[in-house]
Amino acid sequence: MEEGQGAIHQLNLRDRKTGMLTGIVDVISFDSQQILLETTQGMLTIKGKELHVSRLCLEKGEVDIEGMMDSLVYTDGGAYARKQKGSLMKRLFE
Repeated sequence: MEEGQGAIHQLNLRDRKTGMLTGIVDVISFDSQQILLETTQGMLTIKGKELHVSRLCLEKGEVDIEGMMDSLVYTDGGAYARKQKGSLMKRLFE
């Protein structure tokens, strides 16, 4: 699923313990305390305790998560993309 396809990003959270998300482009990283997702609306960082990705379907852009969620923060995806590509000097001399 590509960001440009206009997929709807939706987040359904129940009792801060289970979440169903759509519009997911990629799962960047996850562990028991943090999940970092690339969504069609930017980067989403979920922090909490005993976090677990219970279902992942990137073809449909869907993710289900479980655990005690303490915070959900959206940031612009451009910063992550630029960081992954490396410094300007490195890109010039590749």
